[in-house]
Amino acid sequence: MLRSRFQSLPGAFNARLTPEERSEPKKRGLKATLSRNFATIPSNKEKEAARFAQLWNKIITSFREEDLISDREMDLLLVPYWADRDLDLIQWPPFLLASKIPIALDMAKDSNGKDKELKKRIEADSYMSCAVRECYASFRNIIKFLVQGDREKEVIDYIFEEVDKHVDVGDLISEYKMSALPNLYEHFVKLIKYLLVNKPEDRDQVVILFQDMLEVVTRDIMMEDQISSLVDSIHGGPGHEGMVPLDQQYQLFASSGAIKFPIEPVTEAWKEKIKRLDLLLTTKESAMDVPSNLEARRRISFFSNSLFMDMPTAPKVRNMLSFSVLTPYYTEEVLFSLRELEVPNEDGVSILFYLQKIFPDEWNNFLERVNCTSEEELKGIDDLEEELRLWASFRGQTLTRTVRGMMYYRKALELQAFLDMARDEDLMEGYKAVEQNTEDHSKGERSLFAQCQAIADMKFTYVVSCQQYGIHKRSADPRAQDTLRLMTAYPSLRVAYIDEVEEPNKDKTKKVNQKVYYSVLVKAALPKAIDSSEPVQNLDEVIYRIKLPGPAILGEGKPENQNHAIIFTRGEGLQTIDMNQDNYMEEALKMRNLLQEFLKKHDGVRYPTILGLREHIFTGSVSSLAWFMSNQETSFVTIGQRLLANPLK
Repeated sequence: MLRSRFQSLPGAFNARLTPEERSEPKKRGLKATLSRNFATIPSNKEKEAARFAQLWNKIITSFREEDLISDREMDLLLVPYWADRDLDLIQWPPFLLASKIPIALDMAKDSNGKDKELKKRIEADSYMSCAVRECYASFRNIIKFLVQGDREKEVIDYIFEEVDKHVDVGDLISEYKMSALPNLYEHFVKLIKYLLVNKPEDRDQVVILFQDMLEVVTRDIMMEDQISSLVDSIHGGPGHEGMVPLDQQYQLFASSGAIKFPIEPVTEAWKEKIKRLDLLLTTKESAMDVPSNLEARRRISFFSNSLFMDMPTAPKVRNMLSFSVLTPYYTEEVLFSLRELEVPNEDGVSILFYLQKIFPDEWNNFLERVNCTSEEELKGIDDLEEELRLWASFRGQTLTRTVRGMMYYRKALELQAFLDMARDEDLMEGYKAVEQNTEDHSKGERSLFAQCQAIADMKFTYVVSCQQYGIHKRSADPRAQDTLRLMTAYPSLRVAYIDEVEEPNKDKTKKVNQKVYYSVLVKAALPKAIDSSEPVQNLDEVIYRIKLPGPAILGEGKPENQNHAIIFTRGEGLQTIDMNQDNYMEEALKMRNLLQEFLKKHDGVRYPTILGLREHIFTGSVSSLAWFMSNQETSFVTIGQRLLANPLK
């Protein structure tokens, strides 16, 4: 379903996840959303495509960071970050176009000059038509970019002019011999492989490839009468008949400045273009199973469907309601230690072994991400051991998992602030380029990325109420160090805790010290190394310290834990999230729309004060009991509450 309706996704992304542009009044409703594809608004086509690319790619890269997909699957799912404006066509993700080119080549080879029939067959599959157009346009651009010699340029320009002329008239297949097309395809694929590695020692091979490609075109594809005029263009005038003599033809492309190779400097946009073309040309098997991970498929499908429901339009990040997230935490796991992961339980099964068996594809994707082939390679290297602990912790019920999920809100707001504020040239360059060029800005003016971060910080704060953090610190509990590591990894994370301090008694007659309680908010301090030879130490820094009238925990632990920390939250909305909850990048993108619900009088009388969200219980796959509890939660909370919401007002 997602594949068949993918063409309506860019319109839905732009209608739902980006604010309305003031220049044109926009229709509302599902019908308008479905019709808002690329074709309906030609003036904004490139900007809409660029916005969609930034949002879609952010979701796909978050899947890769979470190890739900492999590197190859990520390459197949991404759309180009840097829009190739020379192509003037829509560049769909390669997973929709995979295997289309090899199939189209076979069809063309066996077409026997039946032009209309072949055209009809290719255009019956819109993705195949897109793939053919894009590959030809990219082929032409790359050849013209690489060829620098004057004589060589004349030849190349002549060939492409002839081909384009026949394409426009519609008699390409009847005029040219398509049986040799696979040979040209093989040579071009080899050229792409050389461009990917870009080594100076391959220059001679690239020259031979160009000469071979020219020979295939002139001897095997073009007709005799067309070649004679090509010969004239090569030799600068008429008078030569028949084929070009081999020794003369092979002089083309051989001179030192005839071909631009190796490419210098290699830009990210060029690398992406070559990589994408390689995928389109060489992926022979269908990508119907991309992504293969069931969780990734569920998430993409759910998110795509949700964009077509009736939801408030998104305001600009600057104008949205600000909000905080508050998570109460007591003494649960923050981050699994290596020992906890490897010690077997009474059945002889360790946590790590269990996770590897439950998530085999995610384990393989993780090994690929850290460039290792087995678990043994991870041992003994601090950075890799840390990655292993994180991988396991993101699949357990840990504070690390919850914090990562909630901090997606900030990442989403940074991206959305960029899309709101970016000038057209920044938008076309893409968010990735802005992230990379954080230091590249003029004097006295903050970089665009720094401005996006500042706006995100104004609109979102995250406070974790770690009630026992002070006690953990004093007793050198590893959980305190893990919490501090979380604050260092996410600089905008704040931790609130209750500090119990013994102070001299004000009553002079009593010699015993009295216990005083403080509500404290801390953040990670900037790391300082006193001596360059010493390792950098991570420390926390107190932001607020508020004296309490007595012990904070009087009744139930969890509500009291939230109550003492609520004073540190900011903004107009407060989301309370438990330790066992997760969040996803794609769902975080809808937060602006969600907060607008507070500004609508749903019953015509009053604004809502509490908003309930459906939950996805991620532990449902662990056992049959967990699966039953997950279904029970969905049926009672989601279905029951929504059904009863209206009659009960």
